[in-house]
Amino acid sequence: MTLTLILTRHAKSDWDDPALDDYDRPLNARGRRSAAAIGSWLVAQDLQPDVVLLSGARRTVETWEGMASRFPETSVETVGKLYLGNAAAILSALRAQSAPTVMVICHNPGIADFARRMARTPPDHPRFGDYPTAATTVMRFDVQTWQEIDWSSAAAAAFTVPRDLSEA
Repeated sequence: MTLTLILTRHAKSDWDDPALDDYDRPLNARGRRSAAAIGSWLVAQDLQPDVVLLSGARRTVETWEGMASRFPETSVETVGKLYLGNAAAILSALRAQSAPTVMVICHNPGIADFARRMARTPPDHPRFGDYPTAATTVMRFDVQTWQEIDWSSAAAAAFTVPRDLSEA
């Protein structure tokens, strides 16, 4: 069996209101366009997440909302430890899953570290290392359950950033 992970950093957020708590920052206009573009890219790649794990921060929720209409059968779970969580927190959240295709939308620097540590061979893309906003990696694991995944166990099947897509 092959398990699929869609790993997405939240789209570009708005920094215009300094009174807002970091957790409550919304997406800006570019972020909304980027979320929609990533959703379209996932459809073009024939990827359908069974479940989406969000940190709960407004920018992760709005990133998912920008693509959710394309995936009406997908369930959503808020996982608090993904908010500014490190790579180990992301791994822990993933190991608790049972669906064959899981999407995780969370934050840097944890998501970039997780992606680098998980991929056996990194994608040949200049932005993979810094994992900019809305960067998305598709990883495949040749295992039966998420509990079996470990560092350097994923094949990086695809990677994109919004600037690679004409819609963003």
